[in-house]
Amino acid sequence: MSRFVLFAVLLLPAVARPADPLAEKIAAVIDGKDFAHAKWGIRVADAKTGAVLFDRNAEKFASPASVTKLFSGSAALIALGADHRFKTHIYRRGKLSDTGTVEGDLILVASGDLTFGGRGKGETAAFTDSDHTYANSGLGDAEVTGTDPLYAIKQLAKQIKAAGVKAVAGEVLVDERLFARARGTGSGPDVISPMVINDNLIDAVVTPAKTAGEQATVKVFPDVGLISVDAEVKTGEADSEAALRLSHLGAGQFTLRGSVPVGGKPQVRIFPIDEPIAFARAALIRAMRAEGVTVDAAPVGPRVVDLPPPATYAVLPKVATWTSEPFAESLKVTLKVSHNLYASTFPCLLAADRGKVSLDDGLREEGRILKKLGLDTAAVSFGGGAGGSNADLVTPAATVELLRLMRKRDDWPTFKAALPVLGVDGTLASIGKDGPAKGQVFAKTGTLLWVDGVNRRPMLRSKALAGTMTTKGGRELVFAMFANDVPLPPGGSASRIGEVLGQLCEIVYEHCPAK
Repeated sequence: MSRFVLFAVLLLPAVARPADPLAEKIAAVIDGKDFAHAKWGIRVADAKTGAVLFDRNAEKFASPASVTKLFSGSAALIALGADHRFKTHIYRRGKLSDTGTVEGDLILVASGDLTFGGRGKGETAAFTDSDHTYANSGLGDAEVTGTDPLYAIKQLAKQIKAAGVKAVAGEVLVDERLFARARGTGSGPDVISPMVINDNLIDAVVTPAKTAGEQATVKVFPDVGLISVDAEVKTGEADSEAALRLSHLGAGQFTLRGSVPVGGKPQVRIFPIDEPIAFARAALIRAMRAEGVTVDAAPVGPRVVDLPPPATYAVLPKVATWTSEPFAESLKVTLKVSHNLYASTFPCLLAADRGKVSLDDGLREEGRILKKLGLDTAAVSFGGGAGGSNADLVTPAATVELLRLMRKRDDWPTFKAALPVLGVDGTLASIGKDGPAKGQVFAKTGTLLWVDGVNRRPMLRSKALAGTMTTKGGRELVFAMFANDVPLPPGGSASRIGEVLGQLCEIVYEHCPAK
């Protein structure tokens, strides 16, 4: 009898599995010939329940590139708070005479203020979809915000004068001991310091003349006397392409050559500053002199650095204070434009918040915060806060879980609002702007590109996207998508793979089950 039952069961027809249009459409894209040698890691899940709707290697490590900033940004938001404001004080060391002369020094103590008034006037931080920190990377569409990069410094100079200071007989010093200097990862300036002015960059904005053949206008700012740029840039024909060459001749000496097309948009190039304290010191001395304060110390050149013990500031008189915009604004700029310097600084700010000083201290603190949040930190690995370190690895599953955990917090609206929006702003402004999911996807992008010297082609180590969306059917999702090790054709651009990620978002948006 038992044998007959077994035989009968074996004769039953197999039950057909229902079709999964979402999985089929995603697979049709990621299994295409362009990705024959690549690796994909994807998870799409219901934001409320965590139910997984699509998985591909979700438990395997992937290179996240700038999606790393979701993790460092989350930890910084949790530790500092959205409303945290950095206060940068200037102290007087020495007597203020009856004639208004400081018979000693003024000391600016760096606070870790990332924007330091350079992106606004203390309440909001402006950004452009393509930030000036990427101007030398060859993208060609970088823009400056149009705000005054020295606004905070000028306000401090006004306060110094208002405090009765008419002259400074001693030195003007900058104290950057809040945390130890380190090196960041990614494009743009990489010196991590608590002293930041204009992202520790000097900008050159090249504007074509109205007639081809004439000299273009080159404006270099902020000019604090630290660098010299010899610029000779022609205005080319309207159908020509911008071609600019920067050459570093020596300490603070550069040339800028090339051409820009008539009628074209202004081109931006940048000069990173390796000595943030020298930058700030020169800017402050010049700003004080502009206010009529006599300063004996020279803005550039050798100087004596004789800083007091940090505890001494409790008894030294303050002569000026700059208060930043809320930290939520710095986070917004960081995530919207994928600002490497700011994100690289996040772990150092975490260290300083706990009375520590090193980047390693900050990374350990980031891990502690994420673990307390509920994240399995065994599924992540970081060598910095920005992305680009060889140690940076995450699983799609851990990334999705981070987003679900952040979603449960009261500051989730702040975090979500800081993310680029598909087809609208930030690093997603040009992707999906005419598609069905425009405005419905809030996600962090990531790009990590190396050069394959053997085949003379770009090797896309990582193109990544992770965030949240509301689907066509009204379902809230969280997702992480990582395309790793994608060989591009010679001269190819990573933006093409970014468009593929946008296409995947549109597939999920339109074909995800409503419930």
